[in-house]
Amino acid sequence: MNLEFGKSVRVGVVGVGKLGELHSKLLAELALERKDMIFSGVFDENRERLKAVAKKHNTKAFENIEHLSEECDALIIATPTSFHFQVSLSLLKKGKHLFIEKPITATPEEAEQLIRLETEHSAKIQVGHIERFNPALVAAEPHLGEPVFITAERLAGFTKRATDVSVVLDLMIHDIDLILSIIQSPVTSVSATGASVFSDEWDIANARLEFQNGAVATVTSSRISRAKVRKMRLFCKNPNAYASLDLTSGKSEIFKIVPIAETKERKRSLKEFATEKILTMFGEVEDVLKGNTIEYFSLEAPKINALKAEQESFIESILYQKPIRVGSTDGKKALEVAADIVREISKRRLKT
Repeated sequence: MNLEFGKSVRVGVVGVGKLGELHSKLLAELALERKDMIFSGVFDENRERLKAVAKKHNTKAFENIEHLSEECDALIIATPTSFHFQVSLSLLKKGKHLFIEKPITATPEEAEQLIRLETEHSAKIQVGHIERFNPALVAAEPHLGEPVFITAERLAGFTKRATDVSVVLDLMIHDIDLILSIIQSPVTSVSATGASVFSDEWDIANARLEFQNGAVATVTSSRISRAKVRKMRLFCKNPNAYASLDLTSGKSEIFKIVPIAETKERKRSLKEFATEKILTMFGEVEDVLKGNTIEYFSLEAPKINALKAEQESFIESILYQKPIRVGSTDGKKALEVAADIVREISKRRLKT
């Protein structure tokens, strides 16, 4: 479905659980802020929940998807993962543009079918890998060199919301997508282990990914943690640098090895003057730096709502032909690696 340039896009939400309601709240805000977007309404099989969310966000409650889709050019799919494929299948056949919450589907095979329909019906799919819009990453990206080693840790408490899928598809897939977007090289090897604790699916998992260009990433995810943690650390070359990203607070820190002459040429801020103290954090390195120093940057994170930024990116890709930040192919690639990780965990359990 192609809209005329400058025409308003009508957007609806399918599934108004916790995440679906957040989408509804922000769409209601965008409808007031933008003249090129209309919030058409919401649908959920839970009628009581449907009516409550529609009333709260001043939009229309539809009793079935068909009627909602008739009033929309684009829809946000915020149902449980196990329903993504069937819901998206019928809507793509009608030429509707879709924002599908992560993961795109439960299996790579289902994702492949949606990609074919996306092409056949001239529709657009954006996948809800929200961390691509995280302020910490947005601030750090211009300073990153070529990553050679990445560690990612994502821990959360247990909720019944996503027990239809493993922690790999629930939490780890966020970091898988980020890693694939940063290390743009094919994955050549996957090893993993995990455990089920409170559900029938994997509740904790650890994986090691090796890439064709020699880079390595290790990823840990747990939904049985007392603390909420979303952190990523990157070791890069060209230039040699270490980046620490706190994806919860939005804080980014960069430690970069640079020639001393460079630091003297620039006007140095108070934060950069802390370099001398930073050196001591790394031990007795001053004598081995050989004319270089470690420069420290505490980056200012842009004040953005990542979910709202996702929505606006989706809207503008439809109306103004802007590139989709996280497309269906990206979603499928992350899902394929996640499926490999789950298979490796399952193999390990079968051997024990």
